Amino acid sequence: MTYQIDPKHSAARFKVRHMMIANVGGEFNTVSGTVDFDQAKPDQARVDASIDANSLHLGDPQRDAHVKGADFFDVAQFPTITFKSSKVAAAGSGYKVTGDLTLHGVTKPVTLTVDAVSPEVTDPWNLQRRGLSATATFNRKDFGMAWNAPAGGGVMLSENVEITLDLEMTRPA
Repeated sequence: MTYQIDPKHSAARFKVRHMMIANVGGEFNTVSGTVDFDQAKPDQARVDASIDANSLHLGDPQRDAHVKGADFFDVAQFPTITFKSSKVAAAGSGYKVTGDLTLHGVTKPVTLTVDAVSPEVTDPWNLQRRGLSATATFNRKDFGMAWNAPAGGGVMLSENVEITLDLEMTRPA
């Protein structure tokens, strides 16, 4: 069954250690794509997702501009972040979804850990709806985002970034 990612009820969030003392994060508000999923055949599932890098929101306009700029996402040159799965495997009550993440013009394999996919429910508009959360951690330098600065006896930002995808998906009843 093919589900459409519902961009009004989905988001991609990330966090990174700031000055090695606390996590700071942001959110991409525009996530779209498709998920082919049959609970009876999880190994045949496929994910094809896209994030509008311009939808980044960090809660501070000056920081938004810096992170959207050339030091990080460079949204003028790389306006889209994509993930295309290549393998899905059951893992406990959830799944491991491996695929190619393309970010900042670089494509690398990443494995998402997916919590259990919710059962289908029928929404008020007669669509079948499911939800899931997925997480992964990657090194931002692997994707060409190496900006950093000295701070507090260390560095301003960790190299590791944790992402969380909260997705709602729909299909016709």
